[in-house]
Amino acid sequence: MVILSIDITGFIGRFHPVLVHLPVGILLLAGIFIWLAKNERFESLRSAISISLFLGMLSAIASCVTGFLLSKTDSYEQTLLFKHQWFAIATAIISLLIYYLHLKNRETKWVAALMVLFVMITGHLGGSITHGSDFLTKAFSSSDAGSVNKPIPNVQEAVAYSAIIKPMLEAKCIACHGPNKQKGKLRLDEPTFISKGGEDGAVVIAGKAAESGMIKRILLPKENKDHMPPIEKPQLSKQDLELLQWWITTGAGYDQKVKYLPQTDQIKAILKSLASGKTDEMAAISFFPEQTVGKTPEAAVQQIRDRGVAIVPISQNSNYLSANFVAIESFTGKDLQLLEAVKKQLIWLKLGNIAVTDADLSTIGKLTNLRMLYLQKTKITDQGLVQISNLRELQYLNLGGTNVTAKGVEQLKGLKNLRQLYLFQTAIERDDLDKLRKLFSNTIIDTGGYEVPKLVSDTMVLKAPVNK
Repeated sequence: MVILSIDITGFIGRFHPVLVHLPVGILLLAGIFIWLAKNERFESLRSAISISLFLGMLSAIASCVTGFLLSKTDSYEQTLLFKHQWFAIATAIISLLIYYLHLKNRETKWVAALMVLFVMITGHLGGSITHGSDFLTKAFSSSDAGSVNKPIPNVQEAVAYSAIIKPMLEAKCIACHGPNKQKGKLRLDEPTFISKGGEDGAVVIAGKAAESGMIKRILLPKENKDHMPPIEKPQLSKQDLELLQWWITTGAGYDQKVKYLPQTDQIKAILKSLASGKTDEMAAISFFPEQTVGKTPEAAVQQIRDRGVAIVPISQNSNYLSANFVAIESFTGKDLQLLEAVKKQLIWLKLGNIAVTDADLSTIGKLTNLRMLYLQKTKITDQGLVQISNLRELQYLNLGGTNVTAKGVEQLKGLKNLRQLYLFQTAIERDDLDKLRKLFSNTIIDTGGYEVPKLVSDTMVLKAPVNK
């Protein structure tokens, strides 16, 4: 037998966000009506004042009751909560008073002004509890204040918690787990509170990221009610999660510098990207080499251009090149061989929709500085993929629309720098994708298959004409 445990107080209290906007809108409107009705042009509004005050009074009382019950379900900053509660009660009392005075045909415009003032103060305090005490003034602060994307110029000398983890928590977690509000009796704004945990126990277990409650909740499906952050809130990116797991795994310390913590190649790449403030999922990718390279002989470049290949510098004042075969006619393997003369400078190669075969991949495999390679809708198969498995600098690879299978893609597991892999419309079975994602754990694998929901308005119904 299943026994349901229902928290009546919590259930009723959760209607507060639904009800609280009613008195704000209705009482403000009633106050405006009272002042406007003093003018003969708006005398017709008098008939709306009574119903507005009555509905506003009832909703104010209901909001006070549900707000009080809601305050018992979670921990909130007591000073703000105290002010919010008493201003709300005062607003409800004033609404009762003004409704009584209106029924007695007494003067109410100055009481209405006081009511409007109290409504605004109560609403502001409520917003401060939910969004933080500085939510009203935050728009006037520096645009990068508190941002996770704030650059860390010398990241290895920075303290890992204060420079990396704390800004992340402030951006994604403090709204629900900070000084103003503590869902689950959990605060994440200070080290002592993080170590203490919440009502469900510890959320960070030093050295054990997989066992830490914080990580477990972040990894839950977004639709799960226990997922952190809630689905309607800004989510942690893949990089955020990797940095958080790294910090916990290395001991979850609060005063260690980054340089003293163990770092995998992936973490090193992410940390390096923090210097520029790029913290999205692809920030670790650097399609532009840091080291300089000599200029390619103009004769070699011109010979490639004469074949119809668009070969250009990747940016102004750079000797690195991008080659695009989109406009070439009657492609042959010899056209690819021309690229060997510029292999030191060539880092982007676009061969999509070209009749490239497995035999041609042996030539591409010699272009060892490639970072981006487009092979979508070519004639390559699993047998040819092994010939590009030595492209250690490769970070982007598009194999969409080819006949490659999971077995062939597995031959590329040695490409440790690969960050984006496109496999849409290939011969890869859906059951093999989980295995590939584990094998390429640091790579975003895109398989396409996106579906756009159909709307009723998208469908045109044709009916036979009615014979008259």
